[in-house]
Amino acid sequence: MPTATQLTIWGRINSVNVQKVLWCLAELDLDYERIDAGMQFGRNNEADYLAMNPNGRIPTLVDGDFVLWESNAIMRYLCLAYGGDTLLYPAQPRHRAAIERWLDWTLSTVQPTERPLFWGLVRTPPAQRDMIALQKAADEAATMWRVLDAHLATRSHVEAESFTLADLALGAYARRWFGVEGVEKPELPNLTRWYERIAQRPAFIRHVAPPLS
Repeated sequence: MPTATQLTIWGRINSVNVQKVLWCLAELDLDYERIDAGMQFGRNNEADYLAMNPNGRIPTLVDGDFVLWESNAIMRYLCLAYGGDTLLYPAQPRHRAAIERWLDWTLSTVQPTERPLFWGLVRTPPAQRDMIALQKAADEAATMWRVLDAHLATRSHVEAESFTLADLALGAYARRWFGVEGVEKPELPNLTRWYERIAQRPAFIRHVAPPLS
């Protein structure tokens, strides 16, 4: 098992992409050091950080002399390097490909769709919020979440028979969907059932459940 001085995560704890990685680390029972970076903490636009991650985004993983950025890539690496036969990222090609599909979906579809709603309701002062635009953003996000709600109609988990990186990545974003208030949202019973189950995991409670900010 890597030591706390070997694995280092750069990124602030209220970033959904950092939360995904911290959740993954906890599920794998890995020790690490975390360094605040991004938004009010800065650092991510400084030369030493850009030398590690030229995109200037968070998170960035440092594992000894190995550096890796992009949250989903980091999670896959942690599973492959330190997960052994973890069910988070199963080796069977079809199971792994199905998980990869949802990991891609979180970045291609979920993140850009949920961002306007989250930023508009959580990181914008009330007096500056455009509630008409935010309701439109909520409606667009609901259309997206209906895809997963339908998929979960006969499933306890997103893929396979157990908790995987697909549940983890989507669960971090679902926290934001269920956590924002002030707009109308439809009933999504299958999504709600799944979310309530994964929200009981100790690593979710520690890293993802704290108040949105």
